[in-house]
Amino acid sequence: QVQVVESGGGLVQPGGSLRLSCAASGTFFSFYVMKWYRQAPGKQRELVAVIGSAGNTDYLASVKGRFTISRDNAKNTAYLQMDSLKPEDTAVYFCNAETTNGQGYSGQGTQVTVPS
Repeated sequence: QVQVVESGGGLVQPGGSLRLSCAASGTFFSFYVMKWYRQAPGKQRELVAVIGSAGNTDYLASVKGRFTISRDNAKNTAYLQMDSLKPEDTAVYFCNAETTNGQGYSGQGTQVTVPS
């Protein structure tokens, strides 16, 4: 069982920045694929960013150039740096740790609010 804990959410004005953190337990963190999802009220959960064990990344089109996913394997932590935030970025952000056997573990999420 992998424990995942997200933090760093909050209220930020349009154009502002936030950095989300995702701490995951486990000896083999460096092998995990780490993902950030978000879910806005009344909408389906969507995949925002992914970082593989080799550091390869991919992003939702609407956040490319504004969000950056990274990882620090020494700290068992993944990050999502969010810049130039927009009201449409308002959502609960969830981190998912996918282990080498394909199991995915998510945390409780962290709320990000960008008022219009």
